[in-house]
Amino acid sequence: MGTRFSQAFKIQAVEKVLNRVEGTSVEEIAGSLGVGYSTLQKWVVKSRNQEFEFIPEDEMPSVVNLSREKRPQDWSLEEKFNMVLVCGSLDESKASELCREQGLYPHHIKQWKQDFMSEHVANNKAKVQSEIKSLRNENKALKKELNRKDKALAETAALLVLQKKVNAIWGTDEDDSR
Repeated sequence: MGTRFSQAFKIQAVEKVLNRVEGTSVEEIAGSLGVGYSTLQKWVVKSRNQEFEFIPEDEMPSVVNLSREKRPQDWSLEEKFNMVLVCGSLDESKASELCREQGLYPHHIKQWKQDFMSEHVANNKAKVQSEIKSLRNENKALKKELNRKDKALAETAALLVLQKKVNAIWGTDEDDSR
């Protein structure tokens, strides 16, 4: 079990513990990394006592090189999306292993997935709201047009009734009889 995690992974895990956000416990970090709490604590103690082996940067595995060169926030949307898709089809341990290889933590993938989902929901909501507003405006315009045409039709009908009454009272127009 001692060779389960690479030296580079251990160093990254310790850095994550030492640079953690206030309110995040070491137990939470251990859980997100798939490492036992006591194991992570031992790694932190070793780092403080400078008992980790020094690994020259050119011999350091790609996990650490990637994390130094390309932080999670440096990933493009397409790369994040592909990683979310790939990790979605893997079980938790395989996903954690893939994350370590890429210089990521599983919580990055979870956050990216959540971001994509909330963005999708927000975009759909905005589209629906926009469509509703457009339909309401169109409905209002059509009602206004219908009301105008109803009034014009009523006016025309009234004029026809008046014309018939005038003809009945006065007879046909003298100009028409000639």
